[in-house]
Amino acid sequence: MPLEYNKKLIPAAKELRRNATRQEKRLWYDFLSAYPIRFQRQKTIGNFIVDFYCHKAKLIIEIDGNQHYTEDGLAYDKERCDLLKGFDLQILRFKNLDIDEHFHVVCDVINEAIKGSLREGAVTK
Repeated sequence: MPLEYNKKLIPAAKELRRNATRQEKRLWYDFLSAYPIRFQRQKTIGNFIVDFYCHKAKLIIEIDGNQHYTEDGLAYDKERCDLLKGFDLQILRFKNLDIDEHFHVVCDVINEAIKGSLREGAVTK
C-alpha cells in the first residue's frame, strides 16, 4: 500500500534531487543507487521530504548537516521522526561527517538495517 503524501511537495523534492549535498550524492551514487532493493531519493511522505526511502524495508535514511544540531533543528527532527514513525517506518540518521569519514561503516549499518527489517517482515507476514 502506498504511503500518503502531500502532492504540493513534489516540486520541492525534485529541486532537492537536483541540488543534493555532496554527502547525499556520495551515498546515492556509491551505494544506494546500485543496491539490490530499490531506494528513492527525496521521497515525499506525509507532509515531509525524506532524503532516502526504501519501501520494501520500510526504511528512511537521513543525512544531517549542521542545521540539524541547533536547538530548533533537534526539536524539529524529533517531532518529524515521531510523525514518520507513525507510518510504521524505521529511520536511520547519519551526520555528514559520518559519510565523509566512515562511509563503509554507514553502508554496513544500512545493509544490516535492511536485512533486519526484511527478516522481521518475513516473520510477521
